[in-house]
Amino acid sequence: MLATQSAPQPVVVSARYAKCVEVSKRIRWDIDRDVIRGRRFDFTKRFLPDGLSKVDRLDFLSADDQRLLSQIQGRTYANMFGLVERFIAAKMLDVSRDHWLGDQTALEALVRLGDEEIKHQELFRRIERMCAEGMPEGYTFVPEPNAVASAVLAKSTWAVLALTCHIELFVLAHYRESIEADANVSELWKDVFLYHWKEESQHAILDELEWAREDAKLAPEERDAAVDDLIALVGAVDGILQVQSAADAHYFVEACGHPVAAIEVERLRAALLTAYRWQYIVSGVQIPRFSNMLNGMITPTQRERIGAALAPVMA
Repeated sequence: MLATQSAPQPVVVSARYAKCVEVSKRIRWDIDRDVIRGRRFDFTKRFLPDGLSKVDRLDFLSADDQRLLSQIQGRTYANMFGLVERFIAAKMLDVSRDHWLGDQTALEALVRLGDEEIKHQELFRRIERMCAEGMPEGYTFVPEPNAVASAVLAKSTWAVLALTCHIELFVLAHYRESIEADANVSELWKDVFLYHWKEESQHAILDELEWAREDAKLAPEERDAAVDDLIALVGAVDGILQVQSAADAHYFVEACGHPVAAIEVERLRAALLTAYRWQYIVSGVQIPRFSNMLNGMITPTQRERIGAALAPVMA
């Protein structure tokens, strides 16, 4: 006879999934009814606050130039979230299969997460169209979402969940620490990220639960390979940031309406790359909630490998 005893399975923390379902139902919002409400962006205001855009460090730019650059960065910020939510939705629906014939509350929580991420993608497509209505022609968002998602999803589940957790935790930090309190930011822009933050607060909890559950499945050699995958994913993110920061610098020079000296163009490119690395990599790495969870899963040697890979970006 075949053995009836199955391999031990990671414990499902059902109460935490249930809380995410309860909150998801309570805060559920609609793009038109709750967020946009018939409004248009106020292009006399900044989009991304100085704490994220770092435009206040560019002393050679006028106030109008700094405002335009914050709007360009904000447009890219929205597009970047539309991009990452393509693979996040797919991965969370993929890992939900482990709950199909198990904890139905956990399954509902992840299905709701996928539904909300698809809604967020539509929100950010709407934001891109609204930005295009009020900004000069010529803006380009370089990465193609499906191509990026396919490349990310080819990596190990542990690495994809680590990247996802990192992203959704820095979403929360960006809103709380920079966007919420900045009076110079467009009110509509602020509302977009308020409502985004409300649902992402639950997504971050689910990311942590699923990442821990996946980690519990891995043998040491599998986790070591997954660490390499995570390093590769961070490198790929940095590659996207290098290309997009150059494209945004070019767009600013074409759209600002006045000549920009060559030396200032180089400073602008470097400043955009630094700001984007801060927004999408460094700010998340420095969140204790993320670093503590990661460090609890990996060995000192693996931590050193990750630190060495991050060193050029952190600098």
